[in-house]
Amino acid sequence: MTHPVFPELSGRRAFLTGGGTGIGLAIARALAAQGVAVAIADINLKSAEDAAAEIGNSAIAVEIDVRKRSSVEAAFSTALERLGDIDILIANAGVSTMQKALELTDEEWDFNFDVNTRGIFLTNQISGRHFSQKGSGCIVNTASLAAKVGAPLLAHYSASKFAVLGWTQALARELAPQGIRVNAVCPGFVKTGMQSREIEWEATLRGISPEQVFNEYVGQTPLGRIETPEDVADVVVFLCSESARFMTGQGINVTGGVYMT
Repeated sequence: MTHPVFPELSGRRAFLTGGGTGIGLAIARALAAQGVAVAIADINLKSAEDAAAEIGNSAIAVEIDVRKRSSVEAAFSTALERLGDIDILIANAGVSTMQKALELTDEEWDFNFDVNTRGIFLTNQISGRHFSQKGSGCIVNTASLAAKVGAPLLAHYSASKFAVLGWTQALARELAPQGIRVNAVCPGFVKTGMQSREIEWEATLRGISPEQVFNEYVGQTPLGRIETPEDVADVVVFLCSESARFMTGQGINVTGGVYMT
């Protein structure tokens, strides 16, 4: 597969949360291939270190807990010091649990919102302040198909991701006069460790087999296959490039046609 090349990204520096595995790791690889130096921030420092070692190209590993302001501030400051500057934020860290809405616990609700929504708020605010001082910058948040359509058994997750889109749009309007673009990607059924867990959970909750759940995901996707992390990563790279220079406040569907509005 041939990937577009965006020469203007070479030499840029990115701060990427949840970069040790899954979609985040694919984004780190794709950015590095464009010549971007990436600070891979993850709650699992070993995963981040392994990813940075694999990628090379000035990639560094930073430990972060996106639920805690002090941790985000420390991680961002470390990345600034080691990379010399930050031009791009990819706020990708996310979690999910699965449960019937009427049986959700407070702990499940809080866990999803603390990571998926508060994590976006903290990383966007802290990087946005830095970008405002510079008068330039690019933010890409990872939302979800579940941010466009409420997903059964994922009501709390959907709510947290709908919030990400609302925040993205509002922040984009506030920061546009300062030359800062803010967008989001909305992946569909992506083959990751998170999806593997969700398939098992959904199968148990619905009383069907994991194979049936997987086949339903494929059946809902007009392009006829499960999405890969690389499908998402290529769109993120595009959003960081000058080819997307007139795009802000968007929630870009990368779903293989599952959602088309």
